[in-house]
Amino acid sequence: MPPLKQVQIYTDGACSGNPGPGGWAAILRYGRHYQEISGGEAETTNNRMELLGVINALEKLKEPCEVALFTDSQYIANALNKGWLEAWRARGWTRKGGELKNPDLWRRLWELLQRHKVSANWVKGHAGHEENERCDELARQAAQNASSAI
Repeated sequence: MPPLKQVQIYTDGACSGNPGPGGWAAILRYGRHYQEISGGEAETTNNRMELLGVINALEKLKEPCEVALFTDSQYIANALNKGWLEAWRARGWTRKGGELKNPDLWRRLWELLQRHKVSANWVKGHAGHEENERCDELARQAAQNASSAI
């Protein structure tokens, strides 16, 4: 089996109000290839937008890849790195304390993680990380666009 392609994905989500108009964004890098994607929803939450940034980026990959994921969402990084996602799945998409928010998106992410080898890396937001700053800009623009579409 040939080695998996090495891809870097940078993501961010933004929400004006929580809930409110929101946007997500991602940057995908593979060698010299570079792609920016973004989108938004008129009524959403910040966590949904963070998750959709990751999901939409992984869905862009046409074949299984080894992915270095960079996110400023500790919620996503911890869910992937600390085994939370596996525990939620094992409990039927619930948390120890009860309801799991956004189970539809966590299920989608779980399916994508079965296809790709993903390592999640947390980066501090608004700290000068070039790709994170660009994703933040794109996500805020998408949230603004979603807001004006109401």
